[in-house]
Amino acid sequence: MRHLRVLCAIADAGSVRKAALRLGMSQPSLTTQLRRIENAIGGRLFTRERTGSRPTALGQSVLCRARPIVADMAALVSEARSAAALAGEARLRIGSTASRAVAGWMRRLRARYPGADTTIHIDVSANSLLQTVADGQVDVAFVHEPEGFPLRFPAGVEQHVLVAREPQFIALPESHPQAGHRVVDMADLADDQWIVDFTADGEWAATRRAFATAGLNPRMVHVPDTTTAAELIAGGEAVSVCQPISQQRQGMVIRPLRDDPLAVRLLLACRSDSRLEAEVGGLRADLMASYAEAAWASAAYRWWLLRHGSPLLRQPGALLPPPGEEPPGAAPDGDPAAAGGFPAGSPEHARAAAPGVHRARRPAAHVTAAAPRAPQAHG
Repeated sequence: MRHLRVLCAIADAGSVRKAALRLGMSQPSLTTQLRRIENAIGGRLFTRERTGSRPTALGQSVLCRARPIVADMAALVSEARSAAALAGEARLRIGSTASRAVAGWMRRLRARYPGADTTIHIDVSANSLLQTVADGQVDVAFVHEPEGFPLRFPAGVEQHVLVAREPQFIALPESHPQAGHRVVDMADLADDQWIVDFTADGEWAATRRAFATAGLNPRMVHVPDTTTAAELIAGGEAVSVCQPISQQRQGMVIRPLRDDPLAVRLLLACRSDSRLEAEVGGLRADLMASYAEAAWASAAYRWWLLRHGSPLLRQPGALLPPPGEEPPGAAPDGDPAAAGGFPAGSPEHARAAAPGVHRARRPAAHVTAAAPRAPQAHG
């Protein structure tokens, strides 16, 4: 059904670019999706001309069948929503881009709304998720916005900041020469092959800008499948930008990039006229608690948070190192030895790396402060 809507949108708009704007997607993402549809059907559906995109004979045939199906489905959804509202059915529809924080968020939401039918919709495109919020298909969405490449918020969709600036880390093979360093320079990865998902809104543009700033032009490979990407990294074939709360798998390590050249904003989106708008504070608190839990579970991110004095780890009675300072007792950059003789990544290691932190515990569920901008944020 989604594919049929895409074909109708391109035909109605007259071009892929205009259709992408209407659908809240990037043009490369929509172009990739169109190619997948054409490959599945086995023929070209549109011809690209200077004046736009025109349906081929095959495209016209498909559109003649697609339009009534799309119209019937829209009517069915509308009627079903009306029936559900009349029946007083309790529903909670969550949307999100990929994140390890989602599982904990769902667990907390089920506890908050025990009688609700809670569902989750994952999409690689943040702009597509925002459009589903605007269309009423999901109630609230958790999205990532690459720094310098703002998302397109449809009219009536409100944004709530969760984390003002989340640094993006690098996943590399544990056999890589830089794997033993606590912080990695992009310049030291110039000869590596980089995995990038070109369908994720803003990811490629942000990465390309970081390369240009660093004067690099590395080899790129498009791998949208996370399982394959992880195998390529663990096998020593590539490196990849990743979220700091990403799980470190066998054969790979995750490290911060020096000066945090790549960052995203974490946002919660909800319709301003939604029944959940009044409860967005609780939804946000549950998501922040889940995010803080995932952050504490990541050794590399926990070290970064301690070093920058992030409020994610600030608790009553805790004394954190001043932002930007190396925690006393931490192993020097490039020395893979654990601080204080404890295994790297263990809670004892984190406390030894920052002895000023007393009783560093798992972040409390009530922590909702957005992370501060890193000291050397790029423009």
